[in-house]
Amino acid sequence: MATRITTIIQPTAFKDFPFTETMTRDAFWNLYRPGSVEHLILHNLRNSTSYCPELDLVALIENEVVGHIISTKAKVVDVHNTEHEILCVGPLSVLQAFQKKGIGSALMNHSILIAKQLGFSGMILFGNPDYYHRFGFKNAQEYNITTKEGHNFEPFMALELQADGLTHISGRFMEDNAFEVKPEDIDAFDKNFPYKEKKVTNTQLNNL
Repeated sequence: MATRITTIIQPTAFKDFPFTETMTRDAFWNLYRPGSVEHLILHNLRNSTSYCPELDLVALIENEVVGHIISTKAKVVDVHNTEHEILCVGPLSVLQAFQKKGIGSALMNHSILIAKQLGFSGMILFGNPDYYHRFGFKNAQEYNITTKEGHNFEPFMALELQADGLTHISGRFMEDNAFEVKPEDIDAFDKNFPYKEKKVTNTQLNNL
């Protein structure tokens, strides 16, 4: 009889910040672009005013970190320039050896539960619709929410966390400035990590 492995979800300890940044770097390396920016974004989010320690979460198996997710404060600005606070999800990463084992789903579900308990009205992310629809995310266009540039597309999705939580919220989604990183900042930050070769992958070519 196979032994059941227990996954524990809990807030990220400060001592695990470097490891989760490395894990995020590895998970996104050469995925959407040569190298990665997500690990620097994670680092910057933790030093921003948008940071919510309750929503900086790790998945543990046998006391070892195997996955991580973060959600941070963001806003939707309507036509009257009124700001409505919501959450921005990501990055989400799982160690390669533990991928496709439900770790990411456990992190996402726990993050949604905590966000509801904290009273947030909704959360927004950019991601794979086939994956995130299972958690209830819908095209943000259904809530009359666009990107800050005024665009809508399938990977731009929103989730209501409270009953009618997004009914009276519409406008442009504005994430934290931590998501805006410069190439020179990435190069400087990467010096803190082991060398990895940057490559252009088929995934990137398909997106050109």
